[in-house]
Amino acid sequence: MTVAARRILVTGGAGFIGSAVVREIIGHTPHSVLVVDKLTYAGNLDSLAPVADDPRYSFIRADIVDAPLMNEIFAAFRPDIVMHLAAESHVDRSIDGPGEFIRTNVVGTFTLLQAALGFWRSLTEPQQSAFRFHHISTDEVFGSLGDEGFFAETTAYSPNSPYSASKASSDHLVNAWRHTYQLPTIISNCSNNYGPYHFPEKLIPLTIINALEGKPLPVYGAGANIRDWLFVEDHARALLTVATQGAVGQSYCIGGHNEKSNLDVVHAICALVDELAPDPAIGRRAGLITFVTDRPGHDLRYAIDPGKIAVELGWRPRETFESGLRQTVEWYLENRAWWDRIRSGVYRGERLGVVA
Repeated sequence: MTVAARRILVTGGAGFIGSAVVREIIGHTPHSVLVVDKLTYAGNLDSLAPVADDPRYSFIRADIVDAPLMNEIFAAFRPDIVMHLAAESHVDRSIDGPGEFIRTNVVGTFTLLQAALGFWRSLTEPQQSAFRFHHISTDEVFGSLGDEGFFAETTAYSPNSPYSASKASSDHLVNAWRHTYQLPTIISNCSNNYGPYHFPEKLIPLTIINALEGKPLPVYGAGANIRDWLFVEDHARALLTVATQGAVGQSYCIGGHNEKSNLDVVHAICALVDELAPDPAIGRRAGLITFVTDRPGHDLRYAIDPGKIAVELGWRPRETFESGLRQTVEWYLENRAWWDRIRSGVYRGERLGVVA
């Protein structure tokens, strides 16, 4: 079946998940993409290098809180779909500096919604019916689970960190703009992503790189906190599916059915690095594990029930945690230049989110 080419505006498209979405769109569909990204510390145009020469790809450096510029971008590009991924996203950084999370995640989402609404109102009725505003969110808005159960689309919101509170706020704004102004919106909430091009402040890339360099591998508390891990390329396919096939007014929970404790994740990385990059001078990487003071307010467990997106839209993850993690470690081994540039500049592996 021939797929009609659409114009997709991707905010935050130079970030980890955003760049995976752009690579998926350009690599596997006829659609055109405009990336809007502020290029903060986590935005990296190197992550878009595989598609940068494609005529269907374009980029504008812009801050989503800049209302006049957002209006200009909508008027010039005339998107059929907006995929809103621009966000401050690291819990530890939100503990150190919550203000930027409110500015980008709340005020920025409001600004983008207003620009989208103004543009949508200028469209013909058939164009309005086809338009979609897809807001990409997180499972952290739901708070913390006990030993059993799963987050689902009906789970009540209970955010516990400045980051998750800012994302919950943006989710509520998106729903309000649909209810109040009829803007055709969709929301998705995902579990923890991992994979190639992941900024090295997060657990998996930080552990891989430190293991390769023989540095300590920090594990918060006892490492008992559990996350449901989702390979980023699986998530990118899911997001494109939601944006193009999802029903207006619906939310979709996206997870990998891969629950692992943080300590188990670190041990799995150690075993893979030992296998793929043995270093007698370093020895077994598990010996580098160092338990550090836990993150303040660290949620115990996240896990998602992705049944709705499987039944209604036919999406399921292709990768197991084991296959995805192997691909991830191999990518970092083969792309040292990518993370060397980061480690030599904007982030050197320091601990963030420590409350004195």
